[in-house]
Amino acid sequence: MNSARRSHGDEGLKFRSIFISDLHLGFDGCDTEALLSFLASIETERLYLVGDVFELSCASWAVWPDSHHAVIRRILELSTHGTRVIYVPGNHDESVRQLAGGSFGNVEIHREILHETADGRRLLVLHGDEFDDLVRASPWLEVLGGRAYAVLLGLNRRLNQLGGRLGLREYALASSLKQLTKSTMQRVSRFEETLAREVLARGLDGLICGHIHRPEIAEINGILYCNDGDWVESCSALTEDFDGNLSLLFWRERCSQADDIVESAEIRSESLRDPVDRAA
Repeated sequence: MNSARRSHGDEGLKFRSIFISDLHLGFDGCDTEALLSFLASIETERLYLVGDVFELSCASWAVWPDSHHAVIRRILELSTHGTRVIYVPGNHDESVRQLAGGSFGNVEIHREILHETADGRRLLVLHGDEFDDLVRASPWLEVLGGRAYAVLLGLNRRLNQLGGRLGLREYALASSLKQLTKSTMQRVSRFEETLAREVLARGLDGLICGHIHRPEIAEINGILYCNDGDWVESCSALTEDFDGNLSLLFWRERCSQADDIVESAEIRSESLRDPVDRAA
């Protein structure tokens, strides 16, 4: 089943809050097919856009197909039908930070914001790039790395297309290479620990961020650290239920599991049909 369609059983997924980031609309690496499927399936009181919603850091990469328009239309539709939409810009859509404290239609724009869960925990919501030592020290290096990342994703996409024809599962090449790089993992650890110290200094319970494309829920020095991932590789969201429980939702995996269940049910249904019917 095409992942852009709603998966069976996913209509009306209801949450108190949803956090997504690193959509990178305007970059052809954004998986708008999965993102549109997700946005079409949810109901939520609050939708937090935790930075890098748009790819504005390098105009030469810009693409804007209809599917990217459709994502914006769906977000605006949610904002006019009872969902509070909060946009916290990141470093790839940094120019939007000039509008912090204002709004675009029904979409609030904040530099950072405090979120209180249903069970009373106070969590700082921010993109996180200001605590990334690479971005602060060498912005040009991050841009160069972004170009290499885009090339790698393009290669990965072509390999997965070939693998799909051979019946192989998709493989996240870029993500796997980042996991194998010692310097990258050290940078991630510094990023997480620096954020945790900042939140501890503010007397808060935890934080929710994006930026590094690494979905995770962890405790760091007594601080709850949540990263909602991205919609380039992991296609993940952080969700809060009505009791305040936080979970990571991996949309591609959910769609794939639903497909497996439906396919299995169809096979069982076929096997239970009357032999005369099958012969007919």
